[in-house]
Amino acid sequence: MGENSQLPMPASVVPTNRPYVRNRFVYGTVLVLVALQFLYSHHALTIGHTSSVPIHAENTLARCRALDTVPGPSSHFYSRASSDRYVPGTRATLVLDARIWTGGQNGTEIIEGHVYFDKGIFKGVGSLDVNAIKMLHSRDSLDIVDAKGAWVTPGIVDAHSHLGVLAAPSLSGANDGNSHNGPILPWLRSLDGLNTHDESYPLSIAGGVTTALILPGSANAIGGQAFTIKLRKTAERSPTAMLLEPPYQLNGTYPASGVVPWRQMKHACGENPSRVYRATRMDTFWAFRQAYDRARQIKKEQDAYCEQAFSGRWSDLGEFPEDLQWEALVDVLRGRVKVQTHCYEAVDLDDLIRLSNEFKFSIAAVHHAHEAYLVPDVLKRAYGPPPAAAIFATHARYKREAYRGSEFAPRILAENGIKVVLKSDHPVSNSRFLLFDAQQAHYYGLPENLALGAVTTQPAQVVGLDYRIGFIREGWDADLVIWDSHPLALGATPTQVYIDGIAQIEFPHVVEKPNSLQSVPKVPNFDSEAARAVEYEGLPPLLPNESYIGDVLFKNVKNLFLPGADGDRIQDAFTTQGIHSGVVMVLNGIVACFGPENSCSLDEFTDSHAPLRTIDLKGGSISPTLVSYGSSLGLSEIQGEISTGDGTVFDPLVAPASSAAEQVLVRAVDGLQFSGRNALLAYHAGVSRAFTAPSHSGFIGGLGVEFSLGAGHKLEKGAVHQDVTALHLSMVHGTRQPSVSTQIAALRQWLFAAHTHGEHGEISARFVDIVQGRIPLVIETHSVDVIATLIELKREFEARTGRPLRLTIAGATEAHLLASELAEAGVGVVLTRARPFPGTWEQRRILPGPPLSEDSAILRLMTHGVTVGVGVDEPSSAAATRFDLGWIALESGGHISKPEAIALASTNLKKLLGNVHKGPTDLVATQGGDLLSFESKVVAVISSVRGTVDLF
Repeated sequence: MGENSQLPMPASVVPTNRPYVRNRFVYGTVLVLVALQFLYSHHALTIGHTSSVPIHAENTLARCRALDTVPGPSSHFYSRASSDRYVPGTRATLVLDARIWTGGQNGTEIIEGHVYFDKGIFKGVGSLDVNAIKMLHSRDSLDIVDAKGAWVTPGIVDAHSHLGVLAAPSLSGANDGNSHNGPILPWLRSLDGLNTHDESYPLSIAGGVTTALILPGSANAIGGQAFTIKLRKTAERSPTAMLLEPPYQLNGTYPASGVVPWRQMKHACGENPSRVYRATRMDTFWAFRQAYDRARQIKKEQDAYCEQAFSGRWSDLGEFPEDLQWEALVDVLRGRVKVQTHCYEAVDLDDLIRLSNEFKFSIAAVHHAHEAYLVPDVLKRAYGPPPAAAIFATHARYKREAYRGSEFAPRILAENGIKVVLKSDHPVSNSRFLLFDAQQAHYYGLPENLALGAVTTQPAQVVGLDYRIGFIREGWDADLVIWDSHPLALGATPTQVYIDGIAQIEFPHVVEKPNSLQSVPKVPNFDSEAARAVEYEGLPPLLPNESYIGDVLFKNVKNLFLPGADGDRIQDAFTTQGIHSGVVMVLNGIVACFGPENSCSLDEFTDSHAPLRTIDLKGGSISPTLVSYGSSLGLSEIQGEISTGDGTVFDPLVAPASSAAEQVLVRAVDGLQFSGRNALLAYHAGVSRAFTAPSHSGFIGGLGVEFSLGAGHKLEKGAVHQDVTALHLSMVHGTRQPSVSTQIAALRQWLFAAHTHGEHGEISARFVDIVQGRIPLVIETHSVDVIATLIELKREFEARTGRPLRLTIAGATEAHLLASELAEAGVGVVLTRARPFPGTWEQRRILPGPPLSEDSAILRLMTHGVTVGVGVDEPSSAAATRFDLGWIALESGGHISKPEAIALASTNLKKLLGNVHKGPTDLVATQGGDLLSFESKVVAVISSVRGTVDLF
């Protein structure tokens, strides 16, 4: 679609219900032609039942014939000279010397050569006559891009997004994701709520996303119709101008013949619609059946009507039976709608498949589908082809339905013949980093061709547009991404993105990446873990295979990273220059010797009475274990289930129940839960400890705790490292808290009262600890203005009292705007999102990082000398901390070393959130590569506190 102000529409679907020619002679001729056409086409007019042909006959017959039109492109689609979305004046582009992942041959086709596109479509791929192409264009009408061997893929297609209907920043007037006006609403359309001012569009494009299916939310059993859009900004600036192949019904018309674009419909089952309408699954599926029965009756009436018309029985035929509210659901039964269904558990999937067979409609994809990998045969029983599974790669356990989700689900589904699609559910997950899901799915075993296909070709097929998007082929839309490294390499970032042949990033910031990242990562083997995931129905045992007490020799060690003598900085203790030749000797959980292969004498360092365990790291690494902060890890097993967590802290500043309650400070240590699945999965990924604050939504949070993620219970040795770490407060806009100025006033009063008056209750006592430097004050906030006020308050306190104030800002989305001021004031920062997103008004001024900005927020802060830590915002994200750190190092362009990256989620967090303990620290051993790479697998955690080596 171009930049026209009117809704574009294929010629074959131009409305046919307008008056025709009124001239009597022409009118008579039309009637004769209609009658003859009817006679010869249908062989149904007989003298026995002939009746007068009404004036609307031609329209009626055309409409009836259109009922059986199959969606898809026209027969002459690939002969088009330009795209329907072509913007006149767009220059042609020739990309030279690229490694082209075309999407062809099930994602295995890779062509080394050139890509030429013009007028919004690909016109040449592979070995091209470059000189001939140049001759076609004047110097001013052809852009030539030398890819220099870079990887090129089709644009990423997000098959499940709420971009624009759940807009960022989130404001009350920009939330159109769900209607609460009933469980069955097939007549609603996401297009009617699409916000073109969502700040996510350029961010998602910067991640390579070019197309998205915008779905209504999941509060309804049938939430409404979805629409596919291209993300680029148009001159018209309207939602309609963003549409890709708008369905014919968009302006109330019906197809006369020829092309019928696919329509999209959102369904949902399980917790979401049940919770909203206080119903059960039984209620939800009865609502489905009622709705489909109504649609079936209308379809039956339409078919009977058309049969009568085709037979020439015009008398008493009446009006065509239709109902505007139900016409979209009728189209589902006619096979012209891609049904996209939010569905998690086996029970819901089974219900849905039975529904599809009862009413004979196919399902394009089951979305989220966390238990689909456990019941692939259920999907295969669906009416029509088996639905695809549109899933997250690793995001799980955030509610009961997602509890059995597995990182091995993508590979298991693919092995069972189910098409895998990876989607964002934006803004639940930032679609800018949808490719990261493909990378993680590949890490856990999804083949590379299917991993890349899961975000390109497969979602294009799921939305019914794979004949024009999702591939780099002649005749397809010119949606293309040039990457700075192999797309499945950690941190792969676009250097340019084209949508409809138009470059989308005006001034791309490109970071030089190591040559090793130009090849697909050689990922570890997880065959046994994947088999156990199915064997134990999604809940395999996660405790270490063995907690070894004795001496351990690690051989073939490539790197050893250890904290410095001050317990602060992490140092590269050694890196072998040869082939896998280093050794590390561990005695009672402590490194006793390390160096080249013959550095450690076994006789000198081992106890003859204890067996020696030898572990081959195959070029792997040993480094400090990581620390997690920012989520409810350890306080909640399933976020959406109150019964599985500690609960939310009462805030005495908002509505104190009594004077005694005002003086109560909650300690997170009292609500700790051990051996949770998120905790143990993080432990398997090299995260051995967590700092957790009490769960709170008000100003006063309470006292944090540092604990072990590998411990079985609180009384176990080393389970709790610090029972009190810091006092946690929040100053976040838009909650039920009092004003920020009120919170600042209360904080100022507590600080100065603690300095002058000492202890008067627990809150006062803890502020005495703060002003005397025994614990830090950690304040969660994102706004640069609030951060500036806190810096001023710190200066005021220190000037009047002469005491230093240990202050840490958590969250800190806009902290980069005050990098020099934070450094000067000695205020540390913990970014709870390694990759920022403008989710709220106070988070809107992000520093996005490459390719949109030269620096990331982390690099900007570190360059100015600010102590920076990195956290997570959800418990299930803790296991990916090591990949976050690897990404941070890679996008810094060499300014952040691997030891410095590891410190961001280890020693730096300890310094910012509690008391740094001197002496030995826990270590993690990885096989096949270092902790921050996709090539490695965690095989052991070395505990200095317990004197053990936990083996996985």
